Amino acid sequence: MPFNRIYNNKKVLITGNTGFKGSWLSVWLTMLDADVYGFALDIPTRPSIFEVLNLEKKISHHWGDIRDNKGLNSYIQKIKPDFIFHLAAQAIVSLSFKEPFETITTNVIGTGAVLDAMRQITWDCTCVLITSDKVYENVEKSQGYRETDSLGGKDIYSGSKAASELIIRSFYHAFLKDKSNIRMGIARAGNVIGGGDWAQDRIVVDCIKAFADKTTVDIRSPKATRPWQHVLEPLSGYLSFGQLLTEGNAGKCEAFNFGPRTEATKTVYELTEDLAKRWGQDADKYINIKEERLFSEATLLQLNCEKSMSLLHWHSTLSYHQCINFIVDWYKAYYANIQEDMYKITEEQIDVYVSEASRQQLNWAE
Repeated sequence: MPFNRIYNNKKVLITGNTGFKGSWLSVWLTMLDADVYGFALDIPTRPSIFEVLNLEKKISHHWGDIRDNKGLNSYIQKIKPDFIFHLAAQAIVSLSFKEPFETITTNVIGTGAVLDAMRQITWDCTCVLITSDKVYENVEKSQGYRETDSLGGKDIYSGSKAASELIIRSFYHAFLKDKSNIRMGIARAGNVIGGGDWAQDRIVVDCIKAFADKTTVDIRSPKATRPWQHVLEPLSGYLSFGQLLTEGNAGKCEAFNFGPRTEATKTVYELTEDLAKRWGQDADKYINIKEERLFSEATLLQLNCEKSMSLLHWHSTLSYHQCINFIVDWYKAYYANIQEDMYKITEEQIDVYVSEASRQQLNWAE
């Protein structure tokens, strides 16, 4: 059983469970026989993977604002989770330019509310706090950022995530360091793609919609490179990290990077071209190069994952082309309009992913 059955029959709370990553994590934890609880403000997109998979009927879900520390604490005290995965966030960089205050309060105050609730937990609980690869002060270094590199942020989203980590550290030292029942850590990942994402201003989402509707998609920064990774990659890292913390094999409040293989670093145009090929479309017909930047963004940002490889024995599982195949196959099933059971398809992709990780003899999959 993956993750040494650490999640079997355990109560697991996911904040932001109605989002893209939160929904995939909900399915995976359900497959691991965990009792999954969710806390989220709303349905973030239309369509929504949360609704497509009918997750509200498959887990215990609670509607609430992550910034409401009293409401969140009341819910946590009621369910007494064994694990908390904090994913609730305003995660769209472009939206942070339109709604900076909303971004700051959600990402910083929301994280503070989770930490304040942790301060009042009296039972054994493991908490993985997810931030972003964009917490680092980006100086366009090619060798990848290590967990000890400086935090920073030249835009509101990056700054809010870096600020949330400062809050995490201060809360840990002020209130949580000596609580032996609390095990906690920080997970950083970015450029996550996969079936079921419909968030705005995301290149995969824009491409898939264009292919499905037979319309063109504007590519804003075709030469920008990103280390693309399927959503299951960081989730396997988060779950591995949760296992390591629970088993007492990691220091408190450590940070871990989760990123893809070097070969998965592709330009935006290469990604769109490969998505089109898998879909069976001519990329030139549906892709419109429109080199203009609506806001400042990094052209290069990748993580050094040696710490995760060494201490968690974790590395990404899928090749770049396997990642592309997973994505297009999921969306093709959805847009085929033949009443596909998307929950079953999601489970099948998780099963294939776990089997591939087991074939590669990754510790968490055995």
